[in-house]
Amino acid sequence: MSQPDFQPTLVGPTITIRPISADDWTELFAAGSDPKIWEVHPAPDRYTEAEFRKFFDGAVKSKMGFVFVDRATNRLVGSSRYYGYAPEIGELEIGWTFLSRSHWGGPANREVKRLMLDHAFTFVDTAIFWVGHENWRSQGAMTKIGGIKRAGLFTREIAGDRPYYIFEITRQRYESGGRTLLI
Repeated sequence: MSQPDFQPTLVGPTITIRPISADDWTELFAAGSDPKIWEVHPAPDRYTEAEFRKFFDGAVKSKMGFVFVDRATNRLVGSSRYYGYAPEIGELEIGWTFLSRSHWGGPANREVKRLMLDHAFTFVDTAIFWVGHENWRSQGAMTKIGGIKRAGLFTREIAGDRPYYIFEITRQRYESGGRTLLI
């Protein structure tokens, strides 16, 4: 069985999601260097150049990372990536997502989640999202788009001892009406 395409270009009404490249550093750092973006995130210092560089390099190296391009301005306004593909259980993570504050409160978050979920559900049954236990902003966003919180708190090696909630969206729930939450 061949591997799924983990870095397609996905085009929505206002956002294009495309594979991240090393050439995106300057513009993506400018988009993500706002401390407000990261204030409730488990890595609240990610707005600094050193921490953002680790984040950025990890996205490029993963070969599953994306940038979000505002179609009206052709500017980078955020990023995300797929991670932890587990074909044996039909699961994939969508994470490391951020949006510039200029795109908060509008259709961008729902649009990028819809595009990424539509693609992920061509090869998995469940998409999961690891959300910091104090990140009330992302927890609220996950609830708005139909994410169901798994019971308990979780940790993982790549994040040290930081606690996370895991939200999930199943293909069945998404296709039976959950997708409308993202339109």
